[in-house]
Amino acid sequence: MARIYRDEDYRPRPSRRGSRPRTKNRPNHDAAIDGLVTAVDRGRYRVVVSDDTSDVRDSPRTSAATSDVTAVRASHLRKDAVVPGDIVKLVGDTSGSKGSLARLVEITQRRTLLRRSADDTDPTERVIVANVDVMAIVTATEDPEPSYGLIDRALTAAFDAGITPLLIVTKTDLKPADDIIERFSETGVEIVSSGLRPDGTLTDATVFDRLQGQISVLVGHSGVGKSTLMNALVPRAERATGHVNDVTGRGRHTSSSAICIRLDGGGWLVDTPGVRSFGLAHVDRETLISAFPELVGATAECPRGCTHHADAPGCRLDAWVSAGNAGPGGVSRLESLRRLLPTTG
Repeated sequence: MARIYRDEDYRPRPSRRGSRPRTKNRPNHDAAIDGLVTAVDRGRYRVVVSDDTSDVRDSPRTSAATSDVTAVRASHLRKDAVVPGDIVKLVGDTSGSKGSLARLVEITQRRTLLRRSADDTDPTERVIVANVDVMAIVTATEDPEPSYGLIDRALTAAFDAGITPLLIVTKTDLKPADDIIERFSETGVEIVSSGLRPDGTLTDATVFDRLQGQISVLVGHSGVGKSTLMNALVPRAERATGHVNDVTGRGRHTSSSAICIRLDGGGWLVDTPGVRSFGLAHVDRETLISAFPELVGATAECPRGCTHHADAPGCRLDAWVSAGNAGPGGVSRLESLRRLLPTTG
């Protein structure tokens, strides 16, 4: 006999996704503490915290960090880049004891953000460091020779990010810094030399004094002496140093990841891996031009929509440089600007 089904016999099939509805209510993290990200390694974040957590949030340059915490990123932040210099909020085990693991639940608003792309046409941006005050662009006078193209790109990225640039010249014992000083004499960029004694200490305190109390990032080609400078400024850093290839004239990558280390007396210093290129796909035309302050005055006299290239009708840049208005480094700087500018208006 066929079975007769009634309405009350109906039993809905359980959902394969589970019977508990997802909630839109986020956990309350009012008790989260603040910390400064100092290193990133394969999904783990090293974060320094202070007994007075407001120190890190309100004055990260001078806060007295008391412990290192290892943290993982919360799932809702999985698409967000977390970089050295970030001020973050932590929950969970923030004791810093061996084997402990905290959870990073928020990235606080950044004051500055240094970015670069693989090249000038790649729309994908790579975030390098956050909340820095000074970009210390390190260049050698010799072995390897200065890469003026990279320096100009780094200066442009600093200008775009609202970061103060500082040009640090190394290996002045091999060759004086006269050419570098001359080229950037009209840019307004501060230039300091970094000499080293045989024992690896600085010959004077100029660089240290300039970086103390700031959050600074070291940027430059491999082989220019960034890690050596880091070791002189912070001996406990023990960053690996390398040599310059005799054939290519290029340095070997001795720093594989960015790391943020506290300066004695206040401030933080971020050492980055040596870069081969510094793409500026995220920087617009007007910002590019503004990063060459000694040339800006000429653009006011150019025709509307001028591309500022050598073949642009009526462009006033060449006449401006020829008249000496851009200083002794004007010709080289103009060539650099034109390489950075897009070929169309």
